[in-house]
Amino acid sequence: MTIGGKARKVVITGGHLTPALAVIEELQKRNWEIIFIGRKYATEGDRTLSVEAKLIPQLGIPFYPLTTGKIRRHFDFLAIASLGKIPLGFFRAFFYLLRFRPNIVLSFGGYLSAPVVFSAWLLKIPVVTHEQTTVKGLATKFNSLFAKKIAVSWNVELKEFPQDKTVLTGNPVRKEIFKIDEGIWKALNFERGLPLIFVTGGNQGSHTINMVVGKIIPQLVKIANVFHQSGHLSALGDFEELGRIRASLPPELKRRYYIKKYLTAVEMGTLLNKADLVISRAGANTLTELAALGKPCILIPLPWLYKDEQRKNAKMLKEAGIAEVLPQAQLSEKRLLRLIQKMLNNSSFYQKNSWRAKKLVNLEAAQRIANLLEEVAR
Repeated sequence: MTIGGKARKVVITGGHLTPALAVIEELQKRNWEIIFIGRKYATEGDRTLSVEAKLIPQLGIPFYPLTTGKIRRHFDFLAIASLGKIPLGFFRAFFYLLRFRPNIVLSFGGYLSAPVVFSAWLLKIPVVTHEQTTVKGLATKFNSLFAKKIAVSWNVELKEFPQDKTVLTGNPVRKEIFKIDEGIWKALNFERGLPLIFVTGGNQGSHTINMVVGKIIPQLVKIANVFHQSGHLSALGDFEELGRIRASLPPELKRRYYIKKYLTAVEMGTLLNKADLVISRAGANTLTELAALGKPCILIPLPWLYKDEQRKNAKMLKEAGIAEVLPQAQLSEKRLLRLIQKMLNNSSFYQKNSWRAKKLVNLEAAQRIANLLEEVAR
């Protein structure tokens, strides 16, 4: 997209990378110039590079790190230290935008997006903000005050924001999610004739899920192949611990259990399509992909998020008939193993409901957001 012969320029920011990647792909088709402002490290206090810091430059897109603070619900030393970073984040964001002078800013939520959105408003740069979840997040609540348009993913969100600014776009889904790479699948060399259980806690992983699943791996590999995405955080050593569990398995069962820290979009698509059952958190982006494929799943919502958003996300797939929800407070090896066996034994029940889940997802969400940017950009 050009203005006066020049490509339009967008700064993309925020903590939700998966929908951002889908929109980036669409904007690249339309010849937009893209700049990404994001986290350098995965979490505060961990020196593991974030997925966006690794992946965005590989797409030929300039990546600029931003460190800022966030408002914590519990007041302690970390909360005070984090608050002290907010002004620094604002000044860095303001400097970036003053330097780049984009036609528009696109936010995908998360605390990191707030100083970028506020700086854009001060510089009279229009903003579009996108909310992925069924609950209005704190960052989107703040960003919506300064945005020209608010893109939402689900019908239930329409009443949460001003009607004149709110647009139902859906949550963008990566095209790779619908593809199977047979080379990747054959290289895994799983045992034929067994169902596949895919365990994922997202890019960062879930220590809680990893440890509970790890304890029942000896039982699971007797009835299924298991692919386990451990996440890329190194602080808790999950990948190494799961590797020790695999090493302890009898030789004939080792091939049924595969562990990897991080998955590319193509790997994720291959495994989601091949999986008979997925065990996961209930983040909005994971939930969107599971719904788009109508994939039977066990959802273990993260319990301490704002307004219990993951539980509300999970409820949608439970009502659609493809998911069972296991609250973390009730999570144990025995309960998880029993639920896995129940769902595998009744797989046809969940599969026949896949059409209901698929209807929840708008497969043109990335195009709708790109259209919105073209409409709003100065």
